[in-house]
Amino acid sequence: MQMPAKKWFMPLVLLIATQVPAQLPKYIIELYNKAGTAFTVATPLQYLSARAVARRQRQQIAMDSLDLPVSKIYMDSIAKIENITIVSTSRWLNQLLVQTSSISALNKVRDLGFVKNISGAGFRLVSQQQPITKFAVETISTINETSNGTGINGNEINYGLNYNQVHLHEGEFLHNKGFRGEGMQIAVLDGGFAKYKLNTAFDSARINRQFLGDRDFVAFDNSVNEDDSHGANCLSIMAANLPGRVVGTAPHANYWLLRTENTASEYLIEEHNWVVGAEFADSSGADIISSSLGYTDFDNPTFNHNYLQFYKNQTMVTQGAGVAAKKGMIVMNSAGNEGSSQWRYIGFPADGDSVCAVGAVNANGQIASFSSYGYPGKVKPNIVSVGLGTILVNTNSQPASGNGTSYSNPNIAGLIACLWQAFPTAGNMKLLNAVYKSADRYATPDNRFGYGIPNMKTAYRILKKQQNDAAFGSNWLVAGPAPFTTLIDGFFVAQVDGAARVDLLNTSGKVLYTLPFFTEQQEVYTFLFTNLNVLPGGNYAVRYMDSVNSKTVLLQKNFSATGNWLRLNPGNVFTGTLQVGFTAPETGTVAFRLLNVKGSKLIEQQLSITEGQNQTVTLPVQLLQPGAYFLQYISKTQKQTIRVMKLP
Repeated sequence: MQMPAKKWFMPLVLLIATQVPAQLPKYIIELYNKAGTAFTVATPLQYLSARAVARRQRQQIAMDSLDLPVSKIYMDSIAKIENITIVSTSRWLNQLLVQTSSISALNKVRDLGFVKNISGAGFRLVSQQQPITKFAVETISTINETSNGTGINGNEINYGLNYNQVHLHEGEFLHNKGFRGEGMQIAVLDGGFAKYKLNTAFDSARINRQFLGDRDFVAFDNSVNEDDSHGANCLSIMAANLPGRVVGTAPHANYWLLRTENTASEYLIEEHNWVVGAEFADSSGADIISSSLGYTDFDNPTFNHNYLQFYKNQTMVTQGAGVAAKKGMIVMNSAGNEGSSQWRYIGFPADGDSVCAVGAVNANGQIASFSSYGYPGKVKPNIVSVGLGTILVNTNSQPASGNGTSYSNPNIAGLIACLWQAFPTAGNMKLLNAVYKSADRYATPDNRFGYGIPNMKTAYRILKKQQNDAAFGSNWLVAGPAPFTTLIDGFFVAQVDGAARVDLLNTSGKVLYTLPFFTEQQEVYTFLFTNLNVLPGGNYAVRYMDSVNSKTVLLQKNFSATGNWLRLNPGNVFTGTLQVGFTAPETGTVAFRLLNVKGSKLIEQQLSITEGQNQTVTLPVQLLQPGAYFLQYISKTQKQTIRVMKLP
């Protein structure tokens, strides 16, 4: 990369020289490249966790130079300069945060050929008054816990006081299906998690080791239990598990608790900290970032953002959030509480293209006056959730009510984690797009609601239909074997909620057998007709019917059982293994092939057979995704095909 003749350093030196000595003398040192690094993109496990690498592989995300750590050679050269202390590094932005009160030391850093730029990150001007108030508008108030929170509408979870904020999104639909965050990792970026280790709302999370660890990117003491309570309040909206009182939206998820925010002041350093925290979340293998932070104004107005920076990926924090999404994570961020202020609009990084910015409504879906407006140019906020009167658990382990987009964000972030648990192979943007499409204003978004209030049942079915379409195409009713002898098994993709049935009919249309079902739309159901040896040979039909749809598959029954020489164990539907038994119709070499629905060969196994012998072959199908496939028997004289399905 070509280096410019001038660096943005001298103006900064002049600014510092005309002010009082810096109270927070910290600086960002940007580097040109990562030359001399000991790592390569071909060996990611040297600097990323196996889970982080697996997330990239699952979403077909290639490793690149952003993944590589900052060059140790460059770091060592800077660290050798007297009065310079390296505080932290960002591999995505290829920069260092350093602390020094020595201008001469900064001049020496500036003269290093690999240094691209130096800028201030934290210092106070002479005219500075009181620091910016953090989490403006947000309030916490105690509530009278008069309700015993009995279960509603047959839900399997007794939510208690926070049922309404879950139900607004039909989040109980996911929970009732068993998707409560198991196996998902959520990184919570905030200003502290006061007393979370003693909070009874987190007892089950502690017992089940759902807290993966603490990291403090402000004080670097790796302890967040004694810091600000804001993060603990947000965490409780997802992780609390007090049945009958408060149950969070992802009560069984795993959590990283990351402090990136210094709530005592507001400086640009915190954007750097946010990016470093997001990098840690990425490298540790987190799936989702839940951030109730945003940046517009600073204690030093020199750093203030302006409207011209929206959507241009200029701010540090928005750049970092964009990379986090490119690495396959879902980035959830509060829209901000500036709806009634002079600024009015969303903050940064909520402006990012791939960041899901969350505004605030009450449990009835009415917009909160403080919820930040979207800025013209794109749909922002993206969605809304309950941030006015949100039920949470305070530091005294008691249910409380909170106001702020800080609380709307984790409420829906937890549900999105549960949705991703249901569709683990979906990419982050594919999952978010389903969430957006499920929202009540998707067709007519605006700058207050964005796409509106997401519905988890609808989002689930959008993704389920995509999954089913990819696996089965239009062949959503499958029955076999063809021909059959003593049994018919198969499956169908339910087309409606409610009653459905599968019939076996003869050629005159007479229903011989009926199997009744009560179905959920887009779920897959299996069926089995047995003892069919009593039926005469001939043509038959398997028919699916519901209140709206009808579909038929034609089959033939052999005139004798000996004709059914190719059979599957246990049947046309399999899970972990696929075993094929057959009475060899010939002598020679045959091939068993498994094809996808497009006809592409996935597996082939050859076998020597002897006519008349009973033989078995087992195909290695463990790594195949659930869906429909074709099993083929191929020899010089015969070819037989059976449609089969692998269940999850």
